[in-house]
Amino acid sequence: MRKILVIGSGKSTSYLLKYLLSKSASEHLHITIGDLNVSNIKNLLHNHANANAIPLDVFNDQERLKAIKNSDIVISMLPASFHTIVAKDCVTLKKHMVTASYVSTDMMSLDKEAKKNGVILINEIGVDPGIDHMSAMNVLNNIRDKGGTILLFESFTGGLIAPESDTNLWHYKFTWNPRNVVIAGQGGTAKFIQEGSYKYIPYQRLFRRTEFLDIEGHGRFEAYANRDSLKYQSAYGLENVKTLYRGTMRRVGFSRAWHIFVTLGMTDDSFTIEDSESMSYRDFTNAFLPYSHKDSVELKLRHELKIDQDDVVWDKLEELDIFNANKKVGLKNATPAQILQKILMDSWTLSKDDKDMIVMYHKFGYELNGKKHQIDANMVVIGEDQTYTAMAKTVGLPVAMVTLAILNGKITSPGVQIPITKEIYQPILNELQEFGIQFNEKHVPYLGYNPLNN
Repeated sequence: MRKILVIGSGKSTSYLLKYLLSKSASEHLHITIGDLNVSNIKNLLHNHANANAIPLDVFNDQERLKAIKNSDIVISMLPASFHTIVAKDCVTLKKHMVTASYVSTDMMSLDKEAKKNGVILINEIGVDPGIDHMSAMNVLNNIRDKGGTILLFESFTGGLIAPESDTNLWHYKFTWNPRNVVIAGQGGTAKFIQEGSYKYIPYQRLFRRTEFLDIEGHGRFEAYANRDSLKYQSAYGLENVKTLYRGTMRRVGFSRAWHIFVTLGMTDDSFTIEDSESMSYRDFTNAFLPYSHKDSVELKLRHELKIDQDDVVWDKLEELDIFNANKKVGLKNATPAQILQKILMDSWTLSKDDKDMIVMYHKFGYELNGKKHQIDANMVVIGEDQTYTAMAKTVGLPVAMVTLAILNGKITSPGVQIPITKEIYQPILNELQEFGIQFNEKHVPYLGYNPLNN
């Protein structure tokens, strides 16, 4: 049996395990899942003969090394900052590794040694990053093969709630790591290119610089800029492109309301709040407002941010119960971001039968034979329930597929890499179609860049 070690069992592992278990007999696979808490994992394994769960502390060197040494390939589903711990062992022990997370500076530093040891370290093979890379490169290379010159590339992805499970005014629920949602956009200024000019949006303005997107059959969305759209300019071969913009999608109105939390400082993760454990939600909200011996918390917030009482933004804030004096934070030495996450999880956690939705949209502008053309491509995937989500499907399946491709010798180039080569993306995109994950492409009149609204 060929041994696959999966380290970590977060929200995106359900489809990953389902796929690998379905292939385990025909592909002679044994899957071991290592995590601090194995009770939840066992529910996904269903006592399968070709799988087992083991307690594993990634910071315990002896446990970690033993588990990696006893495998043929490792899948890291840990938080992004922990991947390098596993990757270093994989390089030393000459074991291939796959992860869905962005390539970090520390991960990239292992490239030379990985190549020397013949170790494949594939990153960014989830949905975004992942399916976005593969689907974009597929179209970009098809255009180039015809002799076309790329003028414009825009890409947007949203992890959202499906319409049938949309039960709040924000039109949003957590479908992946809530912490990443709360701190989204922090750590740097958003950068992109618009019609040949470099543009920059600082974090404090990020959620007020949005653009609208219409997806046929699914309505209107809004998008805000990702931190660095220029990160993949060279990798995608877009050095001479006139417009390059990557963003995150939400339903219209989300960003204007979220901007309230950014303005107040509730998304800050750089300091802890004194006596946070005993604070009420109302205390937390009041902590960011001016002192007044006569005005209520509600009145102070409306005056401070100039929100009318009949504004839907106000309804959204009230819906989250941030003025509740009876609900306690219950988190010791917590940052504002951690407290806000706790409050949001009360309202935005998926119910058992809730369905989520992944929406991805690409726009390609190019010139061919002296004429300008445009291709709009979109992908919409609906989840099944709280466990088998669209997020888990679009993250887990590409990870599982590339793992099997490495084991079967279909991917052989060693080193740190992302899925932008045809040997990786073409077979995975083809197989994803069997699971209903595919893009609808439409040739439309060339419109150029869609200017940011607001």
